This record gives sequence, structure tokens and C-alpha cells, in this order.
Amino acid sequence: MIEADHPRISIIRQCELLGVNRSGFYYRPEPESSLNIELMHLLDEQFTATPFYGIRRMTACLRRQGYHVNHKRISRLMRLMGIQAIYPRPRTSIPDRQHKVYPYLLDGVEISYPDHVWSTDITYIRLHGGFVYLAAILDWFSRYVISWRLSNTLDQYFCLEMLEEALSSGKPAIFNSDQGSQFTAEKFTGMLEDRGIAVSMDGRGRCYDNIFIERLWRTVKYEEVYLRDYQTVSDAYIGLGNFFRVYNYDRVHQSLGYRVPAEVYRGGKADFSSVLFPSSAEYCKECASSEKRTDERQKLAIMENNC
Repeated sequence: MIEADHPRISIIRQCELLGVNRSGFYYRPEPESSLNIELMHLLDEQFTATPFYGIRRMTACLRRQGYHVNHKRISRLMRLMGIQAIYPRPRTSIPDRQHKVYPYLLDGVEISYPDHVWSTDITYIRLHGGFVYLAAILDWFSRYVISWRLSNTLDQYFCLEMLEEALSSGKPAIFNSDQGSQFTAEKFTGMLEDRGIAVSMDGRGRCYDNIFIERLWRTVKYEEVYLRDYQTVSDAYIGLGNFFRVYNYDRVHQSLGYRVPAEVYRGGKADFSSVLFPSSAEYCKECASSEKRTDERQKLAIMENNC
């Protein structure tokens, strides 16, 4: 928004016009330390294995491994990763007044056909020396991954692009998500409501409302991420693309009668290239826009030779 090399308007004047403190323009956040990155990787593994562990149990686990950490540090890192223990808890927080509360529409509903219910969520993906966030949209009936995106930050833009791609190939009767700010944003819910899609949101403190996509994350971590140990974002993009291709078209599911999701969702093997892999141009565009939206800490290898 502020152009440092503007030919006529100085940085001071631009800050005054925008009502921005000049010190905020020059500020650059400190990157996470190598120790914090290491702790986050361990938290990710432990959370995948025991998603019901809260902050104090996570702290105890790390202390048992020889790390001198307190619960405040672990709490901050878990917030940064976007994870919290999965267990029923009392309602201890109040939504923002601008947050439109949507009811949970799936109690007692029998999911009986493809595109009946889609759901979405975001998870942490570790890298060597860093991390990114993965979002995906899943069809509940078939377990088919309709679209996915990677991002350096937890902003709403990569979720909007993911949703737009998914809606280009179809639409569900009901779309379910948690109450994260990416999914409660007016642009996100507006895209759904404009198409006549009913919006459903997990209740606060209800740990099993989005269980199918939680299972997907567990599969992604154990069958792909922990085995590959991605070095860069480009590695993660390629590896996850290959994984989702196999997941949709080759990996049989016991709950589907040992069929693959694509057979259930599309009635046979269809062309998946446009669904699972954004084009190279679109990928590079997302890399560039993500770089602008993030701080120096998260300018990872996604801006490498591919772009």
C-alpha cells in the first residue's frame, strides 16, 4: 500500500495520509528461532498422534524429551500453528460482534450422495527450517478432495481461491467449516450464499463436528508429510499434489467398500489435472501474492526458481 520509491509523495506523507505510524512501515518481525521451529515440528507430530492433548500435556511431553519450556511458550506456538486440543470443553470465548454465527446443520443428517456436504479446514505442514499452512475442501460422502491450497500465512485469500476453484466444478447442498476467521469472512460465506449453498459451522467446544477432514489431516501427516520431510515449499507443493492424486484415484478406503474416492464421487476415473493441480501460472501468482502478504520470516523457497 505504501510505495517506498514513489516519485512525488514521501514515505512520511504516505503514512500521514493512510493514518499509519511510520515506525510500523519500517518494522520487520524477528523470525522464529531454530529451536521454536524444532518445537513446532514436535508439537505437530504429538498433536497428530494425540489430538486430545492440551497445552499442559504438550508441555510435559516436551519436557520429558529434555526441552526446558513452559506452558506460555507452548501456548503461543500452538496458536501460531492453528491447533488446539480436540475434546469437549465449556464455552469460554465469545465470538466477535461482526462474526455471523451459522448453525451446525448436520446433526442427525444422513449423508447420502456426492456433493451433499463439503467441509474445509486448515492444518500446519512442517518444512525444514519453516512451515506452511494447508487448506482443503473434502466431499463427505466420497472422501474426495475437491481442491486444496498452500499458504505462508493464515489470511483468507488462499481459502477464497481454493473455494472458487472448488465451486467451478460443482457445488454442495451444505458447506461445513469451523468458526475460523478465514471461513466466517463475508467474502467467503458470501460466495456460498450467492450460490444458494447452506452454510454450516461447527459449534464451539464440539470436537467431532468436522471429523472427516480431521481424519484426512491424520492421513496426510502419517502417509506423506512425516515420510517425505519436505525441504522447501516447492517440495511440499509437488509432494502434496502427488499425494492427493493417489488419495483420490488409487488409495482404497474401507469405509467406501474398498473403492477409491473418485469412483464414488465421479462414478469412475475422471480427468483430475485441473482439479488437484492449479496451473503453473496460478501457482506462481499465488506465490507472489503470498510473499506480499507475509513477513520476512515466511518468505520461503516457494519464491525460488519455479517463479
